[in-house]
Amino acid sequence: MIQTIDFQNVELVKTLFNLQRDSYVVEAELINFYEIPPLMESFEDFQKCTEQFLGYFENLELAGAVSYELEGDELTICRLVVDPGHFKKGIAQKLLDAVESSNADASLIKVSTGKDNVPAKNLYLKNKFNWIQDLEVVPNLYISLFEKKVGHESAEAGY
Repeated sequence: MIQTIDFQNVELVKTLFNLQRDSYVVEAELINFYEIPPLMESFEDFQKCTEQFLGYFENLELAGAVSYELEGDELTICRLVVDPGHFKKGIAQKLLDAVESSNADASLIKVSTGKDNVPAKNLYLKNKFNWIQDLEVVPNLYISLFEKKVGHESAEAGY
């Protein structure tokens, strides 16, 4: 089941914070960079986050989450995390589908991931995101930027 995460529920937010850390440790190992911003933020900083979160619950247990920001008709996926104990169950796909369907008015979706995070890159490519570029954000760390045109405007443009 997918539902909005209520940041007033401190216990749930703690669970999300720990799940996110576990998930980003796996990405850090994949890209060989351990200073990913979500790994560096404190719980207090995380609580102040203004992103909107959807959580995937399996038997009442939080197994994954996606966060996003919507500015006009442009949606940016900020975080997509799955508890490592729930990898390869299609949870990331379900979360990606949910964020897209719950923001049907968006005409552009943006997302980025570590250049060497092959599972995430494959997920975005499979979902018709276009690779835009690899960007060096700090020395020897590259992120891959992706975009997807969606909605009625993209259909009219022939995308």
